[in-house]
Amino acid sequence: KIMDLLNQSMIIVPLIFLAALLFSSVGHGGASGYLAVMALMAVAPASMRPAALVLNVLVASIALYKFYKAGAFSKKLFLPLVLASVPCAFVGGLITLPTQIYKPILGLVLLYGAWTLLRDANKNAAVAEAPQTPVLLVLGGSLGLLSGLTGIGGGVFLSPILLYFRWAETKVVSGVAAGFILANSVAGLIGVLTKSPTLPQGLVYWAVAAIAGGLIGAEFGSRRFANPTIRQLLALVLLIAGAKMLISG
Repeated sequence: KIMDLLNQSMIIVPLIFLAALLFSSVGHGGASGYLAVMALMAVAPASMRPAALVLNVLVASIALYKFYKAGAFSKKLFLPLVLASVPCAFVGGLITLPTQIYKPILGLVLLYGAWTLLRDANKNAAVAEAPQTPVLLVLGGSLGLLSGLTGIGGGVFLSPILLYFRWAETKVVSGVAAGFILANSVAGLIGVLTKSPTLPQGLVYWAVAAIAGGLIGAEFGSRRFANPTIRQLLALVLLIAGAKMLISG
């Protein structure tokens, strides 16, 4: 059994590191990537969502710190979004729904988001005025519920929406997404843990890999990458997340 665990970790650890590296560079925690890795390695389904949320909390914390320190954050956008999303993410974490319908739909939405980001990656449109607080509250609540239901932090849904409506500059979107993901992942994890789930035995090793990847990715994303690069990386993130939703649906 110990050898099986070591053999499994030898494959999962580098893949988790790469997922954390990529996702953190755009302010995301990487849960959809971790879920894809775990599904590929036949990790027990009951352990996948709590494990993904644990890793998400670690990487999103690093990403939030890095982007906030670089001045890429907006409290005006973040506070209404997170105030509505956290209780809804907790509720979502308590619910288990059939995935045959909503996962394919979400997958197609994410693929469309990836396409629009690639199409507009090099455009420098002016930032529009942020919406009124009620709009952000409704958006945050909806994405929070979705976050809890799917076991991901919600950033793959939030980032393309903020960029599409031009409510913030690209790096600020990444910073807001990191905070949003962290808050929702903590709330979702608490909801999941109320059911006393079984965590994978190799989670400690996966966490070390996620932290290492998160530190490198968030550093490059917050300080070294230009906005077009971040948009292209985000498109890749959405592509991975969308494909994962469609395949697992």
